[in-house]
Amino acid sequence: MSYDRTLSDVETYFDKTATRTWERLTSDAPVSKIRETVRRGRDAMRAQMLSRLPNDLRGARILDAGCGAGQMTTELAQRGADIVAVDISPSLVGIAQSRLPEALRPRVSFHTGDMLREELGRFDHVMAMDSLIYYRDADIARSLATLMHRTTGRIVFTVAPRTPLLMAMWYAGKLFPRSDRSPTMIPHSPARLARAYADTGAPGRLTPLNRITSGFYISQALEVAA
Repeated sequence: MSYDRTLSDVETYFDKTATRTWERLTSDAPVSKIRETVRRGRDAMRAQMLSRLPNDLRGARILDAGCGAGQMTTELAQRGADIVAVDISPSLVGIAQSRLPEALRPRVSFHTGDMLREELGRFDHVMAMDSLIYYRDADIARSLATLMHRTTGRIVFTVAPRTPLLMAMWYAGKLFPRSDRSPTMIPHSPARLARAYADTGAPGRLTPLNRITSGFYISQALEVAA
């Protein structure tokens, strides 16, 4: 499936089907035991990604690519960064805006649409948590290359790792589609992604970080840095 088609499917899912689910999951409201494992996993992954950046981000311009309900955005702004927060879903951007503390609002510029748009400008760092998990390796590599040409520091992002469980879920999703199912995550090998990125000729090197496993949340962090 092409990048544009996948982008459209992701927009439809998060803006039309799953807004309430994600609003609840990213809050402190009670959720099911399964979703609680996902919430804990996402919290752990966000903490790992943030650990790759300095605690003092004053003067830094950072892209939160796929900001969702704004948890990463808020934590980056608390460190003093100026944030460009973009998401494909207008509904989720609205939630992120409403949750952002008043004192941090001057530091954040919210946008709806494709995170690769050139008019978003240049950045010191890019954070892309779970916003590339639906794309094939060539599309991820091209997306990273596009962003790296406009980034002076590092890009920290996540993918679904290529594990037996996720591969089984991937094939089940392909065989038994449902109209309310999220777009299918595509499992990836870090080594294969690194080769795909190197083939773009873009600056920097792609390296794996730690994998987070928490119940139904299984995610691999990676980064591109010079």
